[in-house]
Amino acid sequence: MSFETLPPVIGDALAARGYDAPTSVQAAVIEPQAKGRDLIVSAQTGSGKTVAFGLALADELLAELGGTPLAEKPLALVIAPTRELALQVSRELGWLYAGAGLRIATCVGGMDASKERRNLRGGPAIVVGTPGRLRDHIERGALDLSGLIGVVLDEADEMLDMGFREDLEEILDATPDARRTLLFSATMPRPIERLAERYQRDALRLSLVGEDRGHGDIAYQAITVGPSEIENAVVNLLRFHEAETAIAFCATRESVRRLHATLQNRGFGVVALSGEHSQSERNAALQALRDGRARVCVATDVAARGIDLPSLSLVIHVEIPRDAETLQHRSGRTGRAGRKGTAAIVVPYNRRRRVEGMLRGAGIDAQWMDAPTPQAIRKKDRTRLIEAITEPREFEDDDRELAADIMSRMTPEDIAAALVHAHRAEMPVPEELLANTPEAREKAKAEKHRPGFEDVVWFKMDIGRRHNAEPRWILPLICRRGHITRNEIGAIRIGQHESWFQVPRAVAGKFADAVARTASPDDEQDAIAIVESPEGPRIEARQNRKHGGAKVHARPFGKGGNGGPGKRPAGKPPFKNGKPGGDKPFAGKRKAGKAKTPR
Repeated sequence: MSFETLPPVIGDALAARGYDAPTSVQAAVIEPQAKGRDLIVSAQTGSGKTVAFGLALADELLAELGGTPLAEKPLALVIAPTRELALQVSRELGWLYAGAGLRIATCVGGMDASKERRNLRGGPAIVVGTPGRLRDHIERGALDLSGLIGVVLDEADEMLDMGFREDLEEILDATPDARRTLLFSATMPRPIERLAERYQRDALRLSLVGEDRGHGDIAYQAITVGPSEIENAVVNLLRFHEAETAIAFCATRESVRRLHATLQNRGFGVVALSGEHSQSERNAALQALRDGRARVCVATDVAARGIDLPSLSLVIHVEIPRDAETLQHRSGRTGRAGRKGTAAIVVPYNRRRRVEGMLRGAGIDAQWMDAPTPQAIRKKDRTRLIEAITEPREFEDDDRELAADIMSRMTPEDIAAALVHAHRAEMPVPEELLANTPEAREKAKAEKHRPGFEDVVWFKMDIGRRHNAEPRWILPLICRRGHITRNEIGAIRIGQHESWFQVPRAVAGKFADAVARTASPDDEQDAIAIVESPEGPRIEARQNRKHGGAKVHARPFGKGGNGGPGKRPAGKPPFKNGKPGGDKPFAGKRKAGKAKTPR
């Protein structure tokens, strides 16, 4: 099917953008059976649905305008869940209707509301916005919906998930009964069906999810790594693919900040997008990606919808998506409009089973593999460098004169080597990754032990995070009580109520004797119980599981013993100013047999 049935001004715009045939969702909405009807369209992200609802309303919009670019009242309203998606929709409809000269007003949170009200008074034919801002303009009388001929709800399932039901209902209640209502949604849960039943009439359902299931133009990769190697795996994935534009998705703002700083320090051109950034910061970040000043975007799921970057060919799920739908929405930023893309899911080996279930539920066939090695990356670099240097190009006379001067000073081999060196100096160095299986990682840990710590004994102390314990406070105490040096103390693990540390077995007996001799109830430091713990830190993990994540007793701070009159009241730190005794741990004297009252 072609675009011959569309108004010429729309057909010309599509041809100018390189469209030679409609996508499946675009073809469905311009079929004769869909003309003038309410529609419920199930289509995945990246299927071309933004252009689709522009095409669906084209005949009525242009007929109502009658050749004039201005409208007395808005004729079409598009509601989107996020600012980014609303701005993208506005851009798409802008070029689609550019030949008709009609105006489009955008109303989204984070932008200047007074400027938006001026734009609404300027005669826009189409208004695009987010639910909260549109509702605000309606309540203030700045947005009159009485002339609408069509309403589009884009990503309707997401809007309901985000809690916009009341806003949507108020907006739809303010529209004429005779309007068309086009509902686009990737999924059709029961709340969406109830919304359709209330606000649509004889709606035609078009389900195109099955045709685009899993995004045929996206190659899915599941990258198995050790839990501590996630950031290093991201570095190597970026270096291996060297995508013109890539997005790395994280779950939280803090994760975005951390990964953004890591990649920036490694020399990547990177920007960040999360809920803590203002609209101007988001716009600046996206513009940096579009004009090539940055090639990597680290983002939360707020950016999973509404970002349209033509050069985006790599999506990295740094943290596992919460469900299959989020996986597809994130991945759908690439593989759009017939272009190929790659979606890589970084999977810690202890989360593999969950990801396998998610992929099965989404109908996605992913290729399981290890993260790229430095050797594989260098091999790709070699190929890319040879292609870049040998690519045919025209040279200016000044370039050839400079080249001749350099050749008179250096051999061809040295010139080529200098060129390779300059190229590699601009590229971040790949990371050496540890093996990605529990057995291999345990072996790697064993190989990293300091000499003398091949055989150790765990000891336990009755202080933990609840008592503001830190290694820098604990270390001097262990040395003084056990008559050993810092070099004779191995790993330290701080638990919620208790802490553990390693001592080489060769000195463990001497250490235990010294601890017993230095124990004294007259000093708070010396009253801390230090005993051998054969199972080490693993015992707390079992106790936490047994008691629902919380330990059932606190450390006694007096002679009353565990649970006796000297027990520390729950929730009150026993230290001054949040630290143990000010400038040294557990400072302060008390009389024997009397518990010190926590402050």
